Amino acid sequence: MPHWAIGIDIGGTFTDLVALNHASGEQRSLKVLTTYADPTLAVAEGIGQLLQRNGIAAADVRQVVHATTLFTNALIERRGACTGMLATRGFGDIIEMGNERKYDLYDLQIDRAPPLAPRHLRAEVAGRMDAQGQEIEALAIEPALAEVGRLVDAGVESLAICLLHAYRSDRHERQLAQAIAQAFPQLTLTLSSATAPVIREYERMSTTLACAYIKPMARRYLDVLAQQLGRIGLPEDVLMMLSNGGLARIDYAREHPIALLESGPAAGAISATYHSLREQMANLLAFDMGGTTAKLCLVNEGTPSIAFGFEAARRKRFAEGSGMPINITTVDLIEIGAGGGSIAQRDPLGLLKVGPRSAGSEPGPVCYGRGGLEPTVTDANLLLGYLNADFFAGGSIAIDAAPARAAFSALGQALGHEATAAAWGVHNIVAENMAAAARVHVAEKGQDPRRYILVATGGGGPLHAYYVARKIGISTIVCPPEAGVASAFGLLVSAARADRSRTVSFKPVSDDLRQLEQAFAELETEVAQPLAALEVGFGPRHLQRRADGRFVGQGFNLTVALPDGPYAFDDAQGEQRWRDDLDQAFRAEYRQKFGRVPPDVPVELVNLRVAGSAPPRQRFEPRPLPPGEPARPRATRPVYFQERQGFVDTPVYAREDLRPGQRIAGPVLVEEAGTTTVVGPLGTLSVSPNANLVIDIQERQA
Repeated sequence: MPHWAIGIDIGGTFTDLVALNHASGEQRSLKVLTTYADPTLAVAEGIGQLLQRNGIAAADVRQVVHATTLFTNALIERRGACTGMLATRGFGDIIEMGNERKYDLYDLQIDRAPPLAPRHLRAEVAGRMDAQGQEIEALAIEPALAEVGRLVDAGVESLAICLLHAYRSDRHERQLAQAIAQAFPQLTLTLSSATAPVIREYERMSTTLACAYIKPMARRYLDVLAQQLGRIGLPEDVLMMLSNGGLARIDYAREHPIALLESGPAAGAISATYHSLREQMANLLAFDMGGTTAKLCLVNEGTPSIAFGFEAARRKRFAEGSGMPINITTVDLIEIGAGGGSIAQRDPLGLLKVGPRSAGSEPGPVCYGRGGLEPTVTDANLLLGYLNADFFAGGSIAIDAAPARAAFSALGQALGHEATAAAWGVHNIVAENMAAAARVHVAEKGQDPRRYILVATGGGGPLHAYYVARKIGISTIVCPPEAGVASAFGLLVSAARADRSRTVSFKPVSDDLRQLEQAFAELETEVAQPLAALEVGFGPRHLQRRADGRFVGQGFNLTVALPDGPYAFDDAQGEQRWRDDLDQAFRAEYRQKFGRVPPDVPVELVNLRVAGSAPPRQRFEPRPLPPGEPARPRATRPVYFQERQGFVDTPVYAREDLRPGQRIAGPVLVEEAGTTTVVGPLGTLSVSPNANLVIDIQERQA
């Protein structure tokens, strides 16, 4: 009996679905437009079409994996629950004060995002722990319940509990939650000690409040999703992609929806890594461009970069400090508002601007004919000849060049250019924006982008990769099979993963190593539990120890990998070896990043972290590309290329016709259902045995 797995990735414009048969190596995919009012409708419609078109019985689907941008969009658009907050007396305004840093020193009218819980929905409670987790004032339960009653009367349905030093001791938070749950069972509760149990009050409070804000909506959505799948006959115990690039059970997502904020982009990075490793390419820049945004992730030695916090819902593009700090483990991404639906317009200075506003799927680009009036990146690509109006999304979505041309004629007139020049300007600006973001992202890691290959995924990645790579200085591009649904594919080849953390204060040169080992052992036990629940399909488990460290007196931390434990020893020499290893692990990483280490200053570990992962027990191996005669182009059409300063008659190949070893000199287009690969005049396309398209760019020497 065939066993299928289905991956579902809900984006801002499209909902992508991929079905894999691990036994046969078959892969099937589909794109449908996202339904904003109820995203589960697009899921149900897409699954129905996917099963029917490919003759897959619902009973043969054994696993469903899901990622969504729904929760991220809820934070950005402020569409979450009415949320209140309880804080220690005297600390209720921390969420409003922030870290007292301006994200733009020269903006006199700086715009800060208002807290998710305004002051009238915040309350303070008596009771306090000190920084070591010892009680210095007893918790006053009854006055706290009276304050909660006031918040409930004001309409609060979700409550964040953020007490001082709860990362050291969660006793007061648990006592308060137990009393509130008994008195107000209708409230959804979120505890900071369970959401972000690490030091730094503002960041912990921000993370907890954001989680509380989206939790009621997330629970309703996940419950409806499970019901929809059950009606179709699919498994209801969905696995969810987390921002860290790993999978977890749906019950974890219901309690910790904040961990899913970057789930879709994380899956894209996993997919890019999977395909590049099949080509023996371990260092890459994963470039995923969808309908609303573009994402970039640096992958070294086959492992995507990981961060332990990021900012959501920034008020100003690229401005660090303008968003909400979220303390979760995430694939380290840089994201810009440049997707197929990004809107092009004339700015107040009379210059062409693209994004970050997006037409999304409703109304969508002008060429969709669904009411969109403003020209977008997709409209520009259609006018430039990169897209085929008769084969957009495999022919499932009808698009029309005439209204797109009219929209660009109007934009061009406002800019003093004709329609084609305006369309090329849009394509070029998008490429430059993404290249600029890539240069910054790679430079921040201390790397040279020219050492990497560019792996292009998403519906827009292969369309834009050629000019993005040229601007960065990258000479090799890889476009995986079915790149337009790469994130949905990535869901099905991801490992299970769990991350846990704890705040300590530990100096490797002097403090008791047994206490450090005990803390790590407890974290490892916490990590092992969710992985054990998935051990039928995922294993064996691998645990990695990390720590946020600093030199004593510093105000910032650096996360470093530590030696595997246990840190056991039989004599003073063994103890000293462990101390030296821990100390040098931090100093070596610090020297690598900053060039030098301060002399005679001890190292302090601040936060301990354990990451656990378990790969799929059954690895998917796609069917190899069959040999055959070199493909011939199915058509030729005029396509605009900057190098030729105009339109060039360009051969158009169907991707399914291409065979291993075939090489085609640019310019050339390769069409498939989910995307089009654009190869300019300086590129040469080759087809690998693994069905990847590899583009080599040879810049002309001056």
